[in-house]
Order: sequence, then C-alpha cells, then structure tokens
Amino acid sequence: MSKESSFTVHDLPKQERPRERLQRFGPEALSAQELLALVIGRGTPGKSVVNIAQELLVKFGNIKAISEATIEELSKIKGIGLAKAAQIKASFELGKRQELEIELDDLDIKKPQDVVKAIRARIQDKAKEHFKLILLNTRNKIIGISTVSIGTLNTSLVHPREVFKDAIMHNAASVVLAHNHPSGDTEPSENDLTITKRLAEAGKILGIEVLDHIIVTKAGFFSFKEKGLL
Repeated sequence: MSKESSFTVHDLPKQERPRERLQRFGPEALSAQELLALVIGRGTPGKSVVNIAQELLVKFGNIKAISEATIEELSKIKGIGLAKAAQIKASFELGKRQELEIELDDLDIKKPQDVVKAIRARIQDKAKEHFKLILLNTRNKIIGISTVSIGTLNTSLVHPREVFKDAIMHNAASVVLAHNHPSGDTEPSENDLTITKRLAEAGKILGIEVLDHIIVTKAGFFSFKEKGLL
C-alpha cells in the first residue's frame, strides 16, 4: 500500500487538521473539502477522510451537486456507506432549513406575493408536489406552516380532515393553501380546482376561511384569489 493511499488526517500537523482549524479560526475559514471531512467524520483503512471528501467534490463537481445527490449516489463513493451518506444529507438539510427560517412573526399576509415570499424557498425545488398549509391569526400574521401531503394532489391525499387538523389545533383564524408544480406550469389542474373548492367549503363549515391557494414554481406563481377562483 502506497504512503499516499494510507495517508490519514493525523499525518497532518495538528494545527492544519480540519477540526483544530475550525476551533481556531471558525468554520468560514475552512475549505469545502475540510467541511465535508468534518461531516463525514472519519476515513477507512487506507483512505483518509480528507481523501474521501476530495473524491466527493471531484465526482459531483461542487457543493450544490453534492447536496442534491441521493443517499444511494453518495454511498457509491468508497468510504461512504449509508450511515455517512445520511449524515451528509442531514447536514445539508439543516443548512437549508436555517436559510428558510424567515421571521414569520413579522410577515403580514396581505397579498399573494407575501405567501410566495414565505413559502417559495421551501417547495420550489422539490421533485414532487408538496402541499403546504399556512396558518394565520386574526391579524393575518403567520403562526405556522405545516406539510399536509407529498405527491401528486388528489382528493384522497388532501382530505379536509388532515388539512384543517393543524389549523384547529393552533386556533388559526384563516389559512392559505400552497403547493408547487415541479413541471414549472403555474396553471391549476382539474384536481387542484376540485381540491380548492372542497377545502374552501369545508373551511366555511369550520369557521376557518381559506383566503387563497397559491401554486408556486421557480419562475412564477398562480393565485386562485387573484383569478377569481376563490
């Protein structure tokens, strides 16, 4: 076995090891390779964690591509099993959620664009349809956002009971429905129209008004309210 293939992090001077560098200089001072190495944790016999991180970057090309890779794709890298692949996915998801944590308490829902601002980053890049429920108080401020379903919308998947469960639990005065179209087409489908009508009627019975239903894509959005469909 060559010296290069058996190289480990401990062969580096202590002050040059990723963990020590992070402690001394902070995470922003580390390279993408070093940050990945810290997430992965440790290497395998004959292959250091730094080498594994480097191989990840070479194979996928950049951090964004690594973040979008599946667990199965990540685990094809020698030295990354399912457990380490899961760690990598979890770290990217935490970062994504931190970015999504806008100050909802300060956001008033007065127009469709306000809903898009609150929800777009959460669902626009999803490969499947994600149906979200935005809960509002009597002052039209967001008190919560919940996921109702994942998958192509149909009446069995989006049942009024499930949709309004969180609204009732959180004493919401009104709600806004939102989901993405991975196809990029903002126009509502027949299912979208049927579901919206059904949920609006259920909301009237429960005393929880459905203010709007927003379809979000990367390029635009569709408001049922604006189009006179609610």
